[in-house]
Amino acid sequence: MSVYPSVEYGAKAILRELLSYKSAVFAIIILSLLIVISIYAVVAIPYDEAIRLWRAGEETWLKNPRNAAPVWWEYIVGKKLPRTIILSTLEGKGAEKKVETRDGKVHVTITFRFDYQYDDFPKGISIFFYAKFHERRRPVIKIYWRKPSGDEIFIRSYELRASDDKYYVDQDLKLVPKLEMYLTKKLGKKPEYRVMVERALFVAYTGKLEPLKGQYEVRLEADLEEGEDLNAELIIYGKVHGIAGTDHLRRPLEIALIWGTPIALAFGLTASLVTTLLQLVIATVSGWYGGAVDSVIQRITEIYMVLPFLPILIMVSMFYKLDIWVLLLVVIVLSIFGSGVKTTRALVMQIKNYPYVEAALAYGASGKRIIFLYIIPKILPPVVPGLIQAVPSYVFLEAALAFLGLGDPYIPTWGKVINDAFSNGALYKGYYYWVLEPSAMLVLTALAFANLGFALDKIVNPKLRAVSYTHLRAHETEADLV
Repeated sequence: MSVYPSVEYGAKAILRELLSYKSAVFAIIILSLLIVISIYAVVAIPYDEAIRLWRAGEETWLKNPRNAAPVWWEYIVGKKLPRTIILSTLEGKGAEKKVETRDGKVHVTITFRFDYQYDDFPKGISIFFYAKFHERRRPVIKIYWRKPSGDEIFIRSYELRASDDKYYVDQDLKLVPKLEMYLTKKLGKKPEYRVMVERALFVAYTGKLEPLKGQYEVRLEADLEEGEDLNAELIIYGKVHGIAGTDHLRRPLEIALIWGTPIALAFGLTASLVTTLLQLVIATVSGWYGGAVDSVIQRITEIYMVLPFLPILIMVSMFYKLDIWVLLLVVIVLSIFGSGVKTTRALVMQIKNYPYVEAALAYGASGKRIIFLYIIPKILPPVVPGLIQAVPSYVFLEAALAFLGLGDPYIPTWGKVINDAFSNGALYKGYYYWVLEPSAMLVLTALAFANLGFALDKIVNPKLRAVSYTHLRAHETEADLV
């Protein structure tokens, strides 16, 4: 027969046992990655800056495409999706500015050139103007579009309304009939597809709905008075942007995904740790002192257990619009007297009759000393796995409240991203990444803590302990083999 050796509760021994479980190794890798992301979030994007960026209006993100998928999405759809192209005379990037004097007038010509080699059409086209002119006179700018085939399309004559005016080419509905007539003439028949501005300006003349690849040119011409000036910026919005994409307000989703990590970990770990430790102390006091103290604590626990936790939390959140840290405090208060009090009390009732506890009493040890130095250290190891396994429930709780619009409205979290996606019909419109990314972060976090807690439970709980064959061989003796 073989004798199963006892497992030490030392940190090195527990870590050695953990690494023998593949699920625990997976959990440690994921948790390490989440910690790295959290550190990066705090260092690279300070808390106040993250809130400012996330709550900034759409004007802040005008150069980002709206509802653009992440760059890795093109590997799923199987074609090269367009990136955003920004050309500017102010930065001297992809733009040529020529100033001439003709008949006392200043003639300005701005030419943008770019190479388009993508398999899909862009999401939009905008021109931002930065002009200096007299208030009583509004310059008129002629806009031309030249395709790789050499065809030149006159877009329109645009009158500036302000010194920092914006012209959204793809939203100019007056261009649609003009471009439809142009395509009908080039194709010899009416296009079979719906004509949109960005499609008509990039489509190939094959009759199929596919973009024409090659060198494009956009030319702006304007006659100005002496002392006036004109600069411009051309933006061809792509369909992919960044590692996480953008939302309906053009905000990069990586801000919420990155900052949601430390917030989720802080909320889940704090709630689980504080709740578990308080329940541990309350249960130990209840089991040790017994009598009236035990009776009062158990009656309060039973009342807490029948109270509807989630409806009460939702009601409080609706009425008071709590920030996340006050919400955390409310969660802890509502969870102090939970079912863990009764479970831990059962362990205390067994341990209080152990010989070493009776010996401590005989030596005159006080009740507090026995509770904190003799009983709690004994029952702490079996409690730790439950503490770790409880973290995902609090992480999901915060995400659920944010999804219902009851979380902190100021900070970017995973639940807030899912709420925005749901409110703006992300799944209906095909923006699956908007839901999948925060959901994946939630699932990975839950899997990591659940696997780690389960592995720890098998190590510290004798009933679930599984000793590997290698571990057994290392402790076998000649007597074991007889």
